[in-house]
Formats: sequence, structure tokens, C-alpha cells
Amino acid sequence: MAPSTLCGESAATNEQTQAAGMGPIVLDRGVAFRVWAPHADRVSVVGDFNEWQSDANEMTNEDNGHWFAFVENAKPGDEYKYQITRGEDVFTRIDPRVRKVTNSVGNGVIHDPNFDWQGDDFQMPAWNELVIYETHIGTFHRPGDSDVGTFADYQHKFDHLKRLGVNALQVMPIAEFAGDLSWGYNPAHPYAIESAYGGPEGFKTFVREAHKAGFAVILDVVYNHFGPSDLDLWQFDGWSENGKGGIYFYNDYRSDTPWGDTRPDYGRGEVRSYIRDNAMMWLKDYHVDGLRYDMTLYIRSVDASGQQEIPEGWGLTQWVNREIHGFKPSAITIAEDLQNNAYLTKSDIEGGAGFSTQWDAKFVHPIRDVITQPDDAGRDMNKVREALLHAYNGDAFQRVVYTESHDEVANGKSRVPSEVDEADPDSYFAQKRSTLGIALVMTAPGIPMLFQGQELLQDGWFQDTEELEWDNAESLGGISELISDLIALRLDRNGCTKGLTGQHIDVFHVNHHDKVVAFVRRFDGGPGDDVVVIANFAHQHFENYEFGLPSQGTWKRRFSSDREAYSDEFGGDASGDIDAMPEGYDGQPCKGRIQLPPYTVLIYSQDA
Repeated sequence: MAPSTLCGESAATNEQTQAAGMGPIVLDRGVAFRVWAPHADRVSVVGDFNEWQSDANEMTNEDNGHWFAFVENAKPGDEYKYQITRGEDVFTRIDPRVRKVTNSVGNGVIHDPNFDWQGDDFQMPAWNELVIYETHIGTFHRPGDSDVGTFADYQHKFDHLKRLGVNALQVMPIAEFAGDLSWGYNPAHPYAIESAYGGPEGFKTFVREAHKAGFAVILDVVYNHFGPSDLDLWQFDGWSENGKGGIYFYNDYRSDTPWGDTRPDYGRGEVRSYIRDNAMMWLKDYHVDGLRYDMTLYIRSVDASGQQEIPEGWGLTQWVNREIHGFKPSAITIAEDLQNNAYLTKSDIEGGAGFSTQWDAKFVHPIRDVITQPDDAGRDMNKVREALLHAYNGDAFQRVVYTESHDEVANGKSRVPSEVDEADPDSYFAQKRSTLGIALVMTAPGIPMLFQGQELLQDGWFQDTEELEWDNAESLGGISELISDLIALRLDRNGCTKGLTGQHIDVFHVNHHDKVVAFVRRFDGGPGDDVVVIANFAHQHFENYEFGLPSQGTWKRRFSSDREAYSDEFGGDASGDIDAMPEGYDGQPCKGRIQLPPYTVLIYSQDA
């Protein structure tokens, strides 16, 4: 027996040398396992491959808090767990780095890392040419009323999104969460893909097919807390202090978050690597094109005041963003912080957190306030002007602009149509002012974002139990066409509105009395570049409204949000093209005169 034992030990040592990394590592002759459990006295890997016998594959202590085992007959598809002994306590845990689980309180599953990407070499659009569509896999499209939407179900609607014109899908979190229904912001297993959605194979297929259809994929990640329920990371190896979470979490006052006592310990090297490796996994193994970090305020500080800072949390985001952009320079990282902190999007060299861009509270909150005011007298044109002009660090594309997001349409707030007219969210006023807001999103400097269903005039509030109202695609199909036309202009698909992809804006006309704002957007300037946008925020039709124009010649109307083709409620009363009059006005060298319908946005440019 001795030679056999020596041979086995030699093989295990060889596999240990080859098996870099953590979690289950699929090798030619079996599967290696490595787990961090510094306070454990004994760790075994148990599973289908050893009939769940704890003495069959005891792990070796590597003397750095890590435990290792090589199991020759283990294979992808096998279920497994770790059995951990600490003192007199014996318990099992799901692998913190497992990619697949049977469910959030079930077993880990060894995931086959091989996947046919079919030559996927998707090129991320430039950030000034992005139009983001925030979306939720479980509710976007469901095959039945009682079903949860899956990655496969979602793909059936790719043609709808292609017609709409968006080119980036920002997917709400898909890490395994408790149960089958969730927004996703309660990750029980941060490395595993939600089993109800289709698991890791389903997500890889989703990304591959999204890329084929022309969509970048940006993924929401949650690093400000884990869980709080179904959380095997909690007291993972049996150790904790103050009754708190153990090795993966702060064990003092810094553990406290609005979602439970589950803030990761950003100062501990193994936890920092756990988060860094998770971020890189999405880009390397799943080919995603960017990450959106959930509420970074609670990574960089203990509470909403932002005063109790967590310096190591800031340092962690710097490191992770640096690693992401070093690996894939085109990848976009988005912060949800909503505190208007310009340092989030400064480089780490300048002391910033190194995010590419951030959700802009100075756009969404004032614009929603203005378009949802019950009376025209309450609409503040200064708020519109300031929202249009705001930028971080002088860069328009360091902000994401929107009127709806998952947070803005829940937690006591509704979709814009319902905020405008709760009793009749399909009414003239709801349609008019909702589309007024969307037109501002698509013409303001910044990266524009829609929330799923805005093109369907979705009403009510966001819930993880209800599918989008796809019947509206027919009854209110003109709204989708309106947004599609705006997106085509925003991305200069017809070669006459390049200015909408540029940095520059001049809000040259602010009429507080009549509630009208006009501005010019430009990239370099000139015909085919300068874009003039005029927006009427009042329930008043103007027969001869005058405003400035940047140059002489014919200004062609590229868009009117009042077209009857968009809605039976709309009047189609806007002027067409304008011949600029050579008279100075609004600080511009020329002047235009138009019919301007109520709650309407008109867009003009000149042929190149």
C-alpha cells in the first residue's frame, strides 16, 4: 500500500502546483478545490463524487488560511459543499466562489468553464455613442404569468430592442439571490449566476447573442453589502466577533448597512481579492463590457451622511477600476452614488475613485420635478438649465442622464406617466410630459439611459412580480417610434446631428414666463453638427415663437414630439423647417420663428 499512497500524494502535490486560483478548478484528471477558512481546524470537500463522506477528501492546510484538495473522480455537474470543523462545531458551507448552485440554500455545482463563444469579439461603442437600457431579467419578458423570465426568454425580445435603437443593456444583478423573485440587490452567492434565470451557461449564451445583436452588456454588481439572507459567507469558518459576520465582514460598527450587518471588510486582503476577482470574472469569463456598482456611498462611508468614511473602501474601488481598465480599456464602470461627488470620476492619480461615469442626481431629480409638477406655474426653468449644463470635471460623459431607473420608479415613487396622471397614465398630459422628459434625456450632454418599459409608457411602479405590459407595444406603439427616432438622432445615424454626441452645450434661451428653453449642442460646430433643441414646458400653443439660431440658412426640423404618428393624443401642429432671419437674438447671430405646441420638443439642424 505504501507505493500507492506515495503515488497518490505525488499526484496531489502535482495538481496543487497546477491549480492556481480559488474555488473549484477543473483540471484534466479531476477537480481541485481551494477555500479560505483561516479559523477552521479541519475542512473536507463532500459531494456526489465521494457519496458525501467527510473522511474521503480531507483538505490540506496550506498554512495561509487556505485549504486544498484534489479529487480525481470529481467532474463538472457534480454537486458539493465544504464540511468545516471548528472546535466541537461541524457544519457545511457552499463554496464562496462557486459559479453555479442548485438554489440559494442548496448545493454548489462544479461548473464547466468551457463554452463556445463562436468567435465573440464585440467592440464596445465609444462612451459618447452609448444609449443604455436598464433592464431586469426576471420581469422583462415572461412566458407565463407565474413564470420568472430567463436569459433565454429575454433574447426573444432582442428584435424589439434593436428597433428601439439602444446599444447597451444594463442588466440588474444576476448573482444568486434568495428565492426566485428579487430585484437582485441581495446577493447570497456573489460568484454564482441566479439559477432561476438560467445559470452560468444561460448568461454566457445571453451575452454572446446580445453581442451578435449589437448590444453591449453592462452588469450591476453589489459590493456595498452581501445577502443578508441565505448567506453561507456569514460566519463562514465559525469565527466572528460581537456576534457579527466573521471573516468576510466587518465585525464592528462598520458592518451596519441599510440592508443588514453585512458590509464586506474592505481592509482585509482576502476580502479585497474576493471582490476584485469577482469584478474581473464578469469581464474575463462572461465577456461583459462594463459594470455598474450599486450605491457606492455605502462602500466609501458607513452611513448616508458620507461623514464616517471608509478609506479602504475608496481604495478598493480605485484598485478594481484600475484593474478593469487595464484589462479592457473600453470597459465602462458606472457609480451609483447620487451625492454629486466629482472625485468618483476622477482618476486615481488625482485621488479619484477612477469610475468612467456616474448616475447624475443633478439631472434626474430636477427634471422629474419639473415634468411632474401639477401646474405649469411650478415649473422652474432654472432647474432645467442647470440640469442641462451640469458636468463632472468638465466632461459631459462622466454622467448618466435619465428620468427613470429602478430606484426612481419604486420605493414610494412611480413611473413618470403615473406621477403625472395617476388616474389615467395614458392621458394626453402623461404622454406629453413623459416624452418631454425622454427627449431631454436624449438631447442633454451625458450618456442617456432608459429604464425598461419607458418605450411602452409603462405605468405604476417597478415590481419583481410583474412583467412589462407588452400589450402597450401595439396600443401605444407610437411612443416606441418616438424614442427610436430620438435615439437615431442622438447617435447621429443619419449624419446630420453629430452635435448630440459632443461635449458642448449653450443654453441660450430661458423663458421663465412662458416656460420655454432652447439650447444648441455641438461636437466641432457647423452644418451637420450644430443641433438646436427647443422645449416647451407649458400647456400653451405658440403661433409665432421666436428664438435664436447659430447661423443663417435653412434649419431642417429633424424631430417633433408632437407628431400625430406618435400618438392619437398629439396634434401635429409644430412648424417644419426654418429659414433663419439674419437678426441677432438670444446672443445668437440669427433668429427663427416657429409654431410651438404644448409640452413639445423640436430638434433642428442643417445639412452638412
